[in-house]
Amino acid sequence: MMTDPIADMLTRMRNGLQVEKETVEMPSSREKEGVAGVLKQEGFIQDYQVAGEQAHRLLKIYLKYGPLGEKIISRLERVSKPGRRIYRGVQDLPRVANGLGIVIVSSSRGIISDRECRRHNVGGEVLCSVL
Repeated sequence: MMTDPIADMLTRMRNGLQVEKETVEMPSSREKEGVAGVLKQEGFIQDYQVAGEQAHRLLKIYLKYGPLGEKIISRLERVSKPGRRIYRGVQDLPRVANGLGIVIVSSSRGIISDRECRRHNVGGEVLCSVL
């Protein structure tokens, strides 16, 4: 049993970016699909796809690179961990690189970016930061 599936997802993506893979695969969950959806919406990945049957679904993430092969994602960090959950109100949400990066938040409106949190005036658990 895995204790932190979101940290595993971020590590797989970091490792894939390090060796310049086109895609990375991992076991799927609703939370991981939400994080992948936010990453796609904000332009950090090309796409994601869920395949397989209900019990053994796989999440396939298509990583994104610039025109000269540079990595679009330079930093992926887990903020809230199973041993120490980090909750923030909308006023206290951190800004990553003065707005160049995003923070992914699990809120009452689902898994959304910090920009969406500010637009809807909601806070929540800060899952990770992306730059």
